[in-house]
Amino acid sequence: MKLAGKVALVTGSGRGIGREIALKLAAEGAAVVVNDLDAAPAEETIEAIKALGGTAVACIGSVTESGFAERFVGTAIEQLGGLDIIVNNAGYTWDNVIHKMSDEQWHAIMNVHVTAPFQILRAASEFLRVQSKKEAMEGREVFRKVVNISSIAGTGGNAGQANYSAGKAAIIGLTKAMSKEWGRYKVNVNCVAFGLIKTRLTEATADGSAAIDVEGRSIKVGVNPDLMKMMEANVPLGRAGTPAEAAGAVYLFCLPESNYVSGQVIVCGGGFSM
Repeated sequence: MKLAGKVALVTGSGRGIGREIALKLAAEGAAVVVNDLDAAPAEETIEAIKALGGTAVACIGSVTESGFAERFVGTAIEQLGGLDIIVNNAGYTWDNVIHKMSDEQWHAIMNVHVTAPFQILRAASEFLRVQSKKEAMEGREVFRKVVNISSIAGTGGNAGQANYSAGKAAIIGLTKAMSKEWGRYKVNVNCVAFGLIKTRLTEATADGSAAIDVEGRSIKVGVNPDLMKMMEANVPLGRAGTPAEAAGAVYLFCLPESNYVSGQVIVCGGGFSM
């Protein structure tokens, strides 16, 4: 129970990798604010956390909504009594080659992957600064954690994903800037870049009909089975990762053993990186 007494925010934690992150942090003792676009998956995650003997509350809504960041941070402070861990996980892909990519596609992806994390960190800044100064005056050194989520598309680029690659590269820049800005407040800011992880966004689909609904938009997802086999063959470990394995990489940056690690990016990709 290395995170006992900690309070964590995890965006996009009703499903997939975010759900596994929330479950992992809760299993180690953290109380979690669970977020999803929809109430049902968020409540399912909360029930799973409670079944583990943990504590969780919901904050439903899109991370890109006006005022969401303040509501999200406020939920942690007001309902769970503090804020120690922030995981900016929520996101999706909306792919196209650049000559066919609309402004709407560009801004939607940049908003969810860069602007929303920026706004959440900004909303948390007052609490973090005040608490850090109070703890310093008491002679205590208390570390808090931010883990931003990137991708190997952000570290090496990917054709057909100019928006996603740019957004995931930008979150690395934000990570490194905030590690320098918030070091004096004892906040470790790090980043995990995922490789090929099996989620509903990468599930093999032969007919290309798979789609998700994001705020009224139908977004095609999934990967052709033959392409998936080829991608997995390029992974040194021989397969795609699981959401639980992806969550494990995030957990590493939340541990007290990582208190002197900040401004870093690790690739969780089974040995593959672009």
